[in-house]
Amino acid sequence: MAGSVPGGGRPLIITEDPLLLDDLLRLCAAAGAEPHVHHAVPEPGGAAAAGGETGSTGWESAPLVLVGDDAARRVRGAPRRAGVFLVGRDLDDPHVWQRAVEIGAEEVLRLPDAESRLVDRLADVVEGAGRPALAVGVIGGSGGAGASTLACALAVRAARAGERTILIDGDPLGGGMDVLLGGESAEGLRWPDFAASRGRVGAGALEESLPELHDLRVLSWDRGDRVVVPPAAIRSVVAAARRRGGVVVVDLPRRVDEAVAEVLAQLDLVLMVVPGELRSVAAAGRVAAGVRMVARDVRVVVRGRCPGGLDPESVAGLLGAPLAGEVPVEVGLPGRVAEGEPPGTQRRGALARFCDGFWQRALGSAQGVPA
Repeated sequence: MAGSVPGGGRPLIITEDPLLLDDLLRLCAAAGAEPHVHHAVPEPGGAAAAGGETGSTGWESAPLVLVGDDAARRVRGAPRRAGVFLVGRDLDDPHVWQRAVEIGAEEVLRLPDAESRLVDRLADVVEGAGRPALAVGVIGGSGGAGASTLACALAVRAARAGERTILIDGDPLGGGMDVLLGGESAEGLRWPDFAASRGRVGAGALEESLPELHDLRVLSWDRGDRVVVPPAAIRSVVAAARRRGGVVVVDLPRRVDEAVAEVLAQLDLVLMVVPGELRSVAAAGRVAAGVRMVARDVRVVVRGRCPGGLDPESVAGLLGAPLAGEVPVEVGLPGRVAEGEPPGTQRRGALARFCDGFWQRALGSAQGVPA
């Protein structure tokens, strides 16, 4: 049975086809990867065909192995492992799948059609991509529900717990999450700077380019004229934010358009904040219907006390979604935020206690977000 792909190191290319090798070296360069090149499965501890290094060039130790179609027969007896790809350019070869099975290839990549796919995999090797970040969206079930406040507090508490944290402002018509964090003048890129992004966005480069506020990175909108960021660019940016692990929190608008759908599709969980009153529950039902068309997991957070016998479980039941918890109204929070103190910084406050409990449950589950 194939094992997991080893982490770190340089990809291994096995081929004697000079044209294919040129293509693969070009794609490695595009991904920032420096490969080892062999004509057959390297002997344990043997020298690389290019560069003369030893040790980390082996079949089993390389994080990714690209086997040229010309070399498939020469690697047929190699130990089975994950991360092996059979690469060729003959789109009409009916026997390529048989050769892929014989060498235990994870996938057949035919150039030039699969070039972008291959660059993505090579870039993962360069970035040391492992388990993606736990991505949580927060959306208001009605106007003024406090979704942005909860999103900010979740990010602040995750960062204070030592998690790599990125807070993403998904609402171009909102006031800006950097403002809520007291960092509207902080240096770094905002959403309009990514409007022209095409293809893969580097995870490390993204993180380093964003403003760092309260031990977390934040991607917000600016205060200039509204710039439309294409859905494809939004998809690439959110994917990059997730790629290096930790936690990603997204403050979502209440409408679901094509761009928001791209974000929802990458989230592990959406928390819908609903004030405990019947009118807000009715509005939240319409929002939930749109979110459920894309999101995998939607749960309800009830904010404030529910009058008239409408308890949190009843609110969640009316919306047909699991209850994630109740957040009491925190006395003095608006004043502290106005003075520049972000939500969630009061460790013993109701908001911080809710967020800490949520992350303990969510991050403590090896399989993802617990029910």
